[in-house]
Amino acid sequence: MKASLAIAIPGSPSSLWTTVRSVGAFNVACSFAALWTFVKVIRALRWRLRTTQLRGPPRTSFIYGVSNDIASSKDSATMYEHWAQEYGVAYIIPSVLGQTRIVLSDPKAIAHFYARESWTYVQTPLSLALIENLVGRGLLWSQGESHRRQRKALTPAFSNAAIRTLTSVFYDSAYKVKSAWDTDLESSKDGNAVIEVQNWMNHISLDTIGIAGFSHDFGSLDGKHASVTEVFDTFGNNPQASAVTKILLLLASAFPILVKIPTKRTKLRNKLNVTMGEICNDLLLRSRREKDVNIKEVEEEKSIIGLLIKAEGQEAELHMSEEEIMAQMRVLLVAGYETTSISLTWALIELSRYPDVQTRLREELLAFGADPTYDQLKANLPYLDAVVHEILRLHPAVPLFTRRAREDDVIPLSEPVCTRSGKMTDSISIAKGSSIAISIRAINRSSAIWGPDAKEFKPDRWLTADGISGKAKEIQGHRHLMTFVDGPRTCLGKDFAIAEFKAVLSVLVKNFVFEMRDGPDTQIEIARGLLPRPRVVGEDSIGVPLKVRRYE
Repeated sequence: MKASLAIAIPGSPSSLWTTVRSVGAFNVACSFAALWTFVKVIRALRWRLRTTQLRGPPRTSFIYGVSNDIASSKDSATMYEHWAQEYGVAYIIPSVLGQTRIVLSDPKAIAHFYARESWTYVQTPLSLALIENLVGRGLLWSQGESHRRQRKALTPAFSNAAIRTLTSVFYDSAYKVKSAWDTDLESSKDGNAVIEVQNWMNHISLDTIGIAGFSHDFGSLDGKHASVTEVFDTFGNNPQASAVTKILLLLASAFPILVKIPTKRTKLRNKLNVTMGEICNDLLLRSRREKDVNIKEVEEEKSIIGLLIKAEGQEAELHMSEEEIMAQMRVLLVAGYETTSISLTWALIELSRYPDVQTRLREELLAFGADPTYDQLKANLPYLDAVVHEILRLHPAVPLFTRRAREDDVIPLSEPVCTRSGKMTDSISIAKGSSIAISIRAINRSSAIWGPDAKEFKPDRWLTADGISGKAKEIQGHRHLMTFVDGPRTCLGKDFAIAEFKAVLSVLVKNFVFEMRDGPDTQIEIARGLLPRPRVVGEDSIGVPLKVRRYE
């Protein structure tokens, strides 16, 4: 009774203390809100004073700017290209909660940007959060000096000499697929079979990186269901993000902490992280035991796992912590599963759409004879090289590249742009904290850069001196492409990926004929695994069923 009276009487000590505490908490919350607002206003004013005020598309949403339009678009690259045509080679787009993003589509500006990448231009807070959650604090996550050290430690594993010794691994994986498909075709009545090729390309890439990188066979091509394979495949079976996940991901650009909210996709990502961690830990323990037995061999080791073990030693010149080593292994597994498999799948789609290109490629490969060596893959098969680079141009595995300016900068342009005030300028000032984006897919397919046939699948453009326009030649990435980006963070495994791509494609095209199951006009859309992937419209998950028969 006394307790109830104390609560009921307004002037009692307990109710007074409750009131004081609630008012105090409210004041603290208001103070934090005011401070946050003040900091945002100061930063916005500084940004406005120090950044060239560029033109750009109007905000279509008070909350999302144009971010939701981009995320919902079936062809965001065309949106970026259209804006470049309308506003110039550098423009600004409104983003989430009043944020903005400067988009570069000028070769000179892009070259300047990439030359300073990892130092002046660094990962955005959202990118850092997503990378850390998926693979940890390794090469992808690190910046500046830490990135340089880790990259230097891994570089010998991706030299020409190292990849030359791995070419047989690429062929072994390709011939496992050939054998499996031969069996399917033998059991068919008419010598044709419909094969879901994307799943096979995933497993080629995973088994290849397992053997080439870690001397471990995941056995996915043999039907073994290792835990990592199952988790990777689960991502592919859930290609569409829910509405809640989409909203959270959009808002996460302003509040990166939101990526930790346990959505279905976040749980999948965490499960993949844990599964990869367990596998990498087992591989690391096994390799350490082997190191103790064969110390001399490890000292001369040029394999990925060998170099990681070597860098683990405290006396190593380019020492890496165990956390960094585990992160590198996760990165290699993800890259091995995702990027090359996406490119191979797109290659089979385009060759099915263009049977004349497929026939011409097969004729070159059959005329060459035996399986080409690594050096022959690089230099002796021009049409194979043309097909591969046309796929890489049209279908980059990573379509967008974003960074944040860590300090003020001035970016030169190859042609002037008109600012919001109507003034023409041939350089743009960038304030610290600015967000910068480059649409890799838009640059690779830009009519202004690649000419009027930029959207067409046309391997012949790589075979003639005037096949690549003057503007495209100003792009400083690999073979004038942005697919592997440029500068200090150029894809370390570029030559490995291209060699694997060429070796596998050569075996498949020599031995099989590919057609779209529903005819050459079959519609392809973009679904989402870990990265954007092709999918035949109407198919579940990431299905790409092709009609396959033996070449005779």
